[in-house]
Amino acid sequence: MKLKSRYVAVALSLFAVLGLVGAAPALAKTYTIKLAYVVPETQSTHIAAAEVFKPYVEEASKGQIKVELFPNGQLGGDRQAIEAVQLGTVQMTIPAAAVLSGFEPKFQVFDLPFVFKSKEAAYRALDGELGDRLAETLLPLGLRNLAYAENGFRHISNNRAPIHTPEDLAGFKIRTMENPVHMATFKALGANPTPISFGELYTALQQKVVDAQENPIPLVYTSKFHEVQKYYSLTGHVYAATVLLMNEPFFASLPEDLQKVVVEGAVRYRTYQRELSQKQDEEMIAKLREAGMEVNELTEEEKRPFIEKTLPVYDQFADQIGADLIELAKRAND
Repeated sequence: MKLKSRYVAVALSLFAVLGLVGAAPALAKTYTIKLAYVVPETQSTHIAAAEVFKPYVEEASKGQIKVELFPNGQLGGDRQAIEAVQLGTVQMTIPAAAVLSGFEPKFQVFDLPFVFKSKEAAYRALDGELGDRLAETLLPLGLRNLAYAENGFRHISNNRAPIHTPEDLAGFKIRTMENPVHMATFKALGANPTPISFGELYTALQQKVVDAQENPIPLVYTSKFHEVQKYYSLTGHVYAATVLLMNEPFFASLPEDLQKVVVEGAVRYRTYQRELSQKQDEEMIAKLREAGMEVNELTEEEKRPFIEKTLPVYDQFADQIGADLIELAKRAND
């Protein structure tokens, strides 16, 4: 009887242990976000991703989300990265908003020449109704816009002479993105726009495939274009936004609490990145001068002929963009 009682006790103990195991919660599912972009580690996009977005998302998700960063175009240029996000092979990217015009023509509103008079005006447009309406156009493409950040105002560098008037650009072979509005803008100014991918630009300038290029201050400095370009003219002809894009099915697959973590991480990223971008503008223009680049800033009076010569670009793209969206962009300057 004692032996039988012992067997019963052992059996009951085993059932109790198994019961506890069965009651133990399952391990929380984990997710990995591959985040790709073309800029180097010294540029504000990467710094904000590394110092704000990645640590916040990983900590706030209690380790359920891991963020892997791929700077320097490791996973391809902006267009390739967007396509990879659409396919879901990459979960996130931070491309120039201008590249999105190849996916949704309405995004060309941001590329209209001199449409924003200041960064503050651009922020009002991006964070308001205009930005929201454009973000909605991406959802059917499998893309979710989490926030708009920035590269800054675009300016022109070249190896011939400082740019003060549109006539100074006559005959220039200038590298642009593969963006119809950018190309139309420089044609209106008398230049010869030549699309070249960003990753190939330094070599193209070095080998004199093109005479000039146009990019924001931090990208010019961090990409070392001052090594192959002598003059930098602060024309501010286009404000360049960036977009935090996520694969929409991936976002939808996240539990609601983790979706909130990602959205909050994007907002924190945007705020920090914009502040850092403005700081880098000031610091890096000084460094470009120290490196021997001749920098000139156009006065409002000097800008006027550029604005007048590029006004036909608005009419050229009004049907593709929508007159209502163009008006929303202009209204941000008020």
